[in-house]
Amino acid sequence: MTKRPLDILDQVLNRQPVIVSLKGGRELRGILQGYDVHMNLVLDKAEEVEAGQPRSLGTLIVRGDNVIYISPSMD
Repeated sequence: MTKRPLDILDQVLNRQPVIVSLKGGRELRGILQGYDVHMNLVLDKAEEVEAGQPRSLGTLIVRGDNVIYISPSMD
């Protein structure tokens, strides 16, 4: 059976890091703590990867209209 996109997010919820690509070329990595139907996200242990260097940001709320994609991290 084919999985729906939200099923994949449910599988990684509170378990493994996700990569979030944002408008403007920013990329975040963190543990997905929650989301809603608008793709508003709560990320824990978030970090922004800039020029190959991670910068720790802590816990973030990301507004869904800035999200391009979310992907389970291969870390």
